[in-house]
Amino acid sequence: MPTGVHLRDARRQLFDAAERVLLRDGPGGLTSRAVTDEAGCAKGVLHRHFTDFDAFLTDLVLDRAAQLETQAHALRASAGTGTVTENLTAALTTLFGPVPVAIIPLITFRDELRARLRQAKPGGGITILAQITNAISAYLADERERGRIAADADLDSLTLSLVGGGHLLFADRDGGPPSTATVHKFVTTTLADVLQRRPH
Repeated sequence: MPTGVHLRDARRQLFDAAERVLLRDGPGGLTSRAVTDEAGCAKGVLHRHFTDFDAFLTDLVLDRAAQLETQAHALRASAGTGTVTENLTAALTTLFGPVPVAIIPLITFRDELRARLRQAKPGGGITILAQITNAISAYLADERERGRIAADADLDSLTLSLVGGGHLLFADRDGGPPSTATVHKFVTTTLADVLQRRPH
């Protein structure tokens, strides 16, 4: 078997195993032993492909962050269709899915991981939140250009409100994710002023 294929498969298996551990046991349960046990492989497999556990976690976060790019493109493509509120409700529900929400505290609690993410990507210290912020901001700018939100809308403040509030809504996983109706109400309230003031 070619080395490249083997390496890619091992990385994918380890990443998927880490995701399962993270969702089940939280950031505190994510250790190299837990990952290799979950993947059903020897501990040495992880260290054969990564210099240390923080290198593994850095690549895991960057891999999962890249998956958000597809969702960000879908959000931007929705500009001008449906309603702004519906588009943002769907986007927040997807962007703050279980995996991104589980990764954010992992990044927050591991100083070395944040440092490596900053080295790997400019502004990448909290890379998942940064990508969600960029996606929402770009979408709002597109909708403002189309006249679907007020021309004088403060996009930075709106973005912070949507991302910060959205994160709080989804971060409490004990009760499960918020209902679509709850997210829709939050988005409607946040956007009420800029939607009312747009030209009709």
